[in-house]
Amino acid sequence: MNVFDFFKKNDIDTVSSSFYRHIAKWRSWYQGDVKTFHHYKVYNGKNRIKRKRKSLGIAKKVCEDMADLLLNERVEITVSDETTNKFVKEVLECNDFWNMGNEYQERKASTGTAAYIPYLDNVEVDEYGRVRRAEIKINYVEAENIFPLSWKNRRITECVFMFVHTVKRKKYAHFQFHQIESTGEGSQYVITNKVVLCTSGAGQELEPQKWKRLPAFAELAERIETGSMEPQFVIDRLNIVNNIDDDDSNPMGASLFANSIPTLEKIDLEYDSYSNEFELGKKRIFVKGETLDFLDGNPVFDPNDVVFHQLPEEAQFGKSSGKMIEESNMEIRADQHSQAINDDLNFLSFKCGFGTERYKFEKGTVVTATQVISENSDMYRTIQKHEVLLDSVLKELIRVIIRLGIVSGNTELEEDCEITIDFDDSIIEDKSAERQQDRQDVSMGVMQLWEYRAKWYHEDKETAKKNLPEQASVME
Repeated sequence: MNVFDFFKKNDIDTVSSSFYRHIAKWRSWYQGDVKTFHHYKVYNGKNRIKRKRKSLGIAKKVCEDMADLLLNERVEITVSDETTNKFVKEVLECNDFWNMGNEYQERKASTGTAAYIPYLDNVEVDEYGRVRRAEIKINYVEAENIFPLSWKNRRITECVFMFVHTVKRKKYAHFQFHQIESTGEGSQYVITNKVVLCTSGAGQELEPQKWKRLPAFAELAERIETGSMEPQFVIDRLNIVNNIDDDDSNPMGASLFANSIPTLEKIDLEYDSYSNEFELGKKRIFVKGETLDFLDGNPVFDPNDVVFHQLPEEAQFGKSSGKMIEESNMEIRADQHSQAINDDLNFLSFKCGFGTERYKFEKGTVVTATQVISENSDMYRTIQKHEVLLDSVLKELIRVIIRLGIVSGNTELEEDCEITIDFDDSIIEDKSAERQQDRQDVSMGVMQLWEYRAKWYHEDKETAKKNLPEQASVME
């Protein structure tokens, strides 16, 4: 099935299909297997031999590192209202958000864009059709399945998301439309669902009564009116300008390594050559045919030993030297290859925002630097830059979760409470040293004890004062 044929058939406008070819290319580099680069043929004077170029897999490595720096287990999300804070954390925990969120930060780095779609599941309604109870789940979507419909200043306001399911060996595409509809009472977001059997061309769109018979779509509603002008999806991009597409207004993000493809090619060329040095440079012993004859019924050499290579009788080997055995032991240029790979790793690290010397090629593997970095370094500025967008993304996601919680009957939740995202900057700042300094400030009277609690225990002013030790409270 061609997704863009389906869109054309239904008069749906989205980002150009040519941009999604870039996404496919970025995914191939992330996987370390690019058809047009890692698969090639070599002419040996007689035939064209198929070869597969080895990959160092460094594109995935830079995405992994960016994900670990942006969203890890040390990131703290705090909602000012205690009841709402507890509810949000329970929803995130039930959806395995800290694992899935980190994974989709990595996928976002690889293809430029990701999306999070909270929704109500296992819904129970009363006799008036009002939601009495429901569970909040989160769908995670990758860039190749995100199709913007409308946007302004690169903020996507309407979008289509595609989910692929296989039922009884048949593949189905589930399209979920998030669009704004105007009514007599105002405007609201409406979510509509379509299911298409993946056949050639535009596919075969199914009627609701037909796809509701399939187990994967039995509980899927054809239309949902949200009653809200706030979207029920959150788009997450890297905070870098997308200069890949000719359309300057393209709201989709660019891969972390989008402008580093030539460097990735050079690294894999060098790594493949480095590997071939050991494959082609292994020791061989060329021998005349008679040296492999039997002596007293036993072979002179082990016939299964691959180090020996018997030459035909007409070969010129040994005629000038008179030797029956000649050793071939080619010199391996390991140092030259390591230096070349390290140079290009520095280029890649710099272009991806990590500064230089983030990666080092040692003993055939890539080693990552783990030292604390300074606040004026390239890496510090890069992380802070990406955290600006991620901060708003996480806050938007939490507000969607709170709204859905209220819809599902949790009337005690506060929608307009303050949300704080405390990112883990331990790689940037020496947290232990900073905490020790704050303790000294408390002992000197420069810092109040409740300020210390508020900072290091992520409490608000009143909660911090309430949790002070009894003696300290008297002193306060």
